[in-house]
Amino acid sequence: MSQASHDEIRQNVRNRYKQIVLQQANSGSCCSGANPTDCAAPQEVSSKLGYSTEELNAVPEGANLGLGCGNPQTIADLKAGESVLDLGSGGGFDCFLAARQVGESGRVIGVDMTPEMVSQARKNALKGGFKNAEFRLGEIEHLPVADESIDVIISNCVINLSPDKPQVFREAYRALKPGGRIAVSDIVTTAELPVDIKNDLNSLSSCISGASSIQELEKALQESGFSQINILPKEESREFIRDWVPGANLQDYIVSAVIKAVK
Repeated sequence: MSQASHDEIRQNVRNRYKQIVLQQANSGSCCSGANPTDCAAPQEVSSKLGYSTEELNAVPEGANLGLGCGNPQTIADLKAGESVLDLGSGGGFDCFLAARQVGESGRVIGVDMTPEMVSQARKNALKGGFKNAEFRLGEIEHLPVADESIDVIISNCVINLSPDKPQVFREAYRALKPGGRIAVSDIVTTAELPVDIKNDLNSLSSCISGASSIQELEKALQESGFSQINILPKEESREFIRDWVPGANLQDYIVSAVIKAVK
């Protein structure tokens, strides 16, 4: 894929998530999945993804945009004092939950390529008094963090949006300290997507057509240097995926998965 095509994809994704932020600011709600006209309450959506009521109530209003396909908090095993990096941090939801787990001695950095998302997350951090969380503008293929500075990398349904996933994993490997780990929730394919969906930019920006197979992700992680790779599909996720585009039977082609690996 050409660099021009990469940029076209990134711009399409950036525009979609800019609109989500603007809609949330104007109406107090936002959209998950592929249909921007079919908006469920973020709390309701996130509860289906595995977030507890306590977690949902622990973040500032406006941080949870109802996006994602899992809960990285349940798989990251975060410890006090650790440094955490969130790829595609959005309004800061997962960052704020991580910040509570690592405590004052730890720190959390959220990276997002949409300026409006970064601004929203920074406002939410001030509103919630999260002094150990910061947000940086950047692409997950070119992370604005130092080499070997991060203990744990988390991400929630974002890596599938990248047009260059091997580069994402190379950057993740660079940023992690030796022994550091990634704990990611993302979408994987279980069958070949129909051509009309696979070639649709809107489907890509909606976390559908950019999904890779488990074998492709395993290869990218191995070639980046990771070990102890474990990718576990979550069959129960087909229940909420079927609602992303009603009638499209997406649950026959993609599923949410837990992706873990160690440097």
